[in-house]
Amino acid sequence: MADTKKQEADKEPKKDDKKTEEKDQELSDEDRQLQEELNMCVQRLTEPDQKLYKPALESLRSLIRASTTSMTSVPKPLKFLRPHYDTMKQVYDKMRPGEVKKFCSDIISVLGMTMSEGRDSLAYRLSGSKEELGSWGHEYVRHLSGQISAEWQDLEEKDEDKRKELLKLAQEIVPYHMNHNAEAEACDLLMEIEKLDLLHQYVDETAFPRVCLYLTSCVAYVPDPENTTLLKTALEIFRRFKKYPEALKCAMQLNDLGLITEIFKACNGLQQKQLSYMLGRQQIFLELEDEMDDSDELVEIMSNAHLNNNFLALARELDIMEPKVPEDIYKSHLEPNRTTIGQPTVDSARQNLSASFVNGFVNAAFGQDKLLTEDGNKWLYKNKEHGMLSATATLGLLLLWDVDGGLTQIDKYLYSSEDYIKSGALLACGIVNSGVKNECDPALALLSDYVQHNSNIMRLGSIVGLGLAYAGSNREDVLGLILPVLGDSKSNMEVVGMAGLACGMIAVGTCNGDVTSTILQTIMEKSEADLKDTFSRFLILGLALTYLGKQDSADTVIAALQVVQVEPLKSMANILVDICAYAGTGNVLKVQNLLHICSEHFDTGKDQDNNEKKEDKNKEKEKEKKEKDEKKDSSDMSVHQGVAVLGIALIAMGEDIGAEMCHRSFGHLLRYGEPVIRRAVPLALALISASNPKLQILDTLSKFSHDQDPEVSYNSILAMGIVGAGTNNARLAAMLRQLAVYHAKDSNSLFMVRLAQGLTHMGKGTLTLCPYHHDRTLLSPVAVAGLMTVLVACLDVKNVILGKSHYILFHLVSAMQPRMLVTFDEELRPTPVSVRVGQAVDVVGQAGKPKTITGFQTHTTPVLLAYGERAELATEEYISLTPVLEGFAILRKNPDYES
Repeated sequence: MADTKKQEADKEPKKDDKKTEEKDQELSDEDRQLQEELNMCVQRLTEPDQKLYKPALESLRSLIRASTTSMTSVPKPLKFLRPHYDTMKQVYDKMRPGEVKKFCSDIISVLGMTMSEGRDSLAYRLSGSKEELGSWGHEYVRHLSGQISAEWQDLEEKDEDKRKELLKLAQEIVPYHMNHNAEAEACDLLMEIEKLDLLHQYVDETAFPRVCLYLTSCVAYVPDPENTTLLKTALEIFRRFKKYPEALKCAMQLNDLGLITEIFKACNGLQQKQLSYMLGRQQIFLELEDEMDDSDELVEIMSNAHLNNNFLALARELDIMEPKVPEDIYKSHLEPNRTTIGQPTVDSARQNLSASFVNGFVNAAFGQDKLLTEDGNKWLYKNKEHGMLSATATLGLLLLWDVDGGLTQIDKYLYSSEDYIKSGALLACGIVNSGVKNECDPALALLSDYVQHNSNIMRLGSIVGLGLAYAGSNREDVLGLILPVLGDSKSNMEVVGMAGLACGMIAVGTCNGDVTSTILQTIMEKSEADLKDTFSRFLILGLALTYLGKQDSADTVIAALQVVQVEPLKSMANILVDICAYAGTGNVLKVQNLLHICSEHFDTGKDQDNNEKKEDKNKEKEKEKKEKDEKKDSSDMSVHQGVAVLGIALIAMGEDIGAEMCHRSFGHLLRYGEPVIRRAVPLALALISASNPKLQILDTLSKFSHDQDPEVSYNSILAMGIVGAGTNNARLAAMLRQLAVYHAKDSNSLFMVRLAQGLTHMGKGTLTLCPYHHDRTLLSPVAVAGLMTVLVACLDVKNVILGKSHYILFHLVSAMQPRMLVTFDEELRPTPVSVRVGQAVDVVGQAGKPKTITGFQTHTTPVLLAYGERAELATEEYISLTPVLEGFAILRKNPDYES
């Protein structure tokens, strides 16, 4: 017997003889005894007497089971039996069918764990005695799970019987995992064999929070259509356990109005009010029947009518009601002395315009300032033409969300003799109504008369205003007003572009057929010159926004766009629609495709020209002109690459790992990309990190704000503002002050620096532009639409933002939200309670009840939440009706609490 053992050991290539001898010497007495017993059992099985088989197998089983408890190393019996693996298989083949043969099959299945090749464990398990799985230990069950999923992938559709066998085994494994705190593994197995619908049979009261947390966390990492399957499964489980806020969150992620309405109607009373606050934050409005209890109150909450009052209450609590002037933000006295550098030559109209924007952003929603609300006309006339439009529109920012009080203050400007001021006042009316619904529809009443006005300036104000006021509402009556403008011969390209965009904002993420067909029709009818106009990109953006987040539903539109022959509009349209459809999904294949587009290179004829000899000056002049045209053409041809860069950020911003990888790819694009790409990278960085001033991103942007290419520099400066929007970040404020000195003589760069300063201190540090909310899981389509508009405009920053169309910056309003937590009691009265605010910790798949925040401080509500922070109640006096303390939370007294 010793000889056979030696031969077996010789067969093992991994160890040389010396080591084996040493190992034998090292074995303790217990181990040697165990080894001899095991060898003895195997010896019995090789003998012809079949009566000995059963006792031998039983003693093998008891020896193996006695030691499968250790998880750190291969259990001793399995280690010693490895050399006999083939012998056991031969024994099995010779046995007569019956109980003993099945018993032997079980033993070989367990031994199969130690052999890496093949799927023996699974094969022998299926032919075995089908005894209880868990008796062989956790590691064995995990091993089987892995082999089942691998086998399932290899099976053909027609292997129905084999699939049934595997499914039966999986149905034994899942409950075992569930009972042993391995919910994640149970979910993985069902995901692999595409049977997630079976999950809810095995989930109980204690396991469902962990199961659903795991499912929803996987959404960003699986391809479609699996991601929607995961969400639907989680949603069903939540509904089964009556966790309506969590179910509503899944329904909002799916963007399914039918499901949202069902969940809303399934609960009642206070719970419905809490859901209304969640819907209001996502800007989803449900039409309720009048006979519902509290229907008026629910409508008011969903309409965000309370937003302004609660925001001002927070401002009073933080003692920041005092209005600020632009100089409080610029802090020129902190800038190094300028006299040595020479006097700055900046046209004051430009400076006044930037001051108007800064004043609007900083005092946003506070309802008072020192420039406009006291004696507005004096300040407005310090601006020129389009500057007047934007300066008047900033009044809308100051009075944001205050529909009742705000419109009366704007009203007087509607009677101004100056068209620009009137148009600005119209836009201000739209801004005030942004994100707030009012049953009187004041925005529609005021703006509808001007949509078909003779003057294009008046049209602009009213159309952009309507787009902002009704963003995300998909209202047929508003769309019916704006759509005819697209085909109107009086509209110039700017008005057509803005009308297309306004329709896209209103119908964002709804696949609205009227909007799609009208915009496509307009694109086909326009001349080539019109389609090469910079404002044609907003027509396409409007089309793309209609399909925001709709994934493969956008394929039909992309197919329809093939008819358009004008480049670069065609490539740009294809990419824009595609990236908007997959916004925030983290779809890896789409990102790879976009990176591929960014790697293309467009040659100009310039190189050939350089080889020709210069003959005389006339020819030289002609050549310069030709070079200029060709340069323009080449930049035109590669315009779609800029959109592709934005697309990478738009798709990957949904989860942290993707955003991190993006940041690395952007580093390469900044160094080696075409000029068009380099101009877009800062904007893409702003998108993956809006209102989240990460050091490494700020450093990158700070470096490129001094770039030789002025457009890279402008975009980097504005991106710094978006990245730090509403954070009052001191480091960023210092960087911007230095930039203001550096760019003191360049009016365009200085204008951008001022804008960035205004954004950094937006709402005196109480607002955010981040499109994600509800613990960074829900993407607000309206916010994405606003951010994308500004970033797409910046792809041609010289002609749009620095030209006459700076009013496009007001689209940021649709992304502006207070980053606060306000708690209410059951009567919806603001109730101060103590909460712990700290950095959110990812607790997916962790055992027990891990802490969800770290490094916390205790505050009393209302309180501000920074990016990546989470709040939880500090005492058990109240029970929150929502799992995520953010925005507005209703608290109920805990009946078991004793002070």
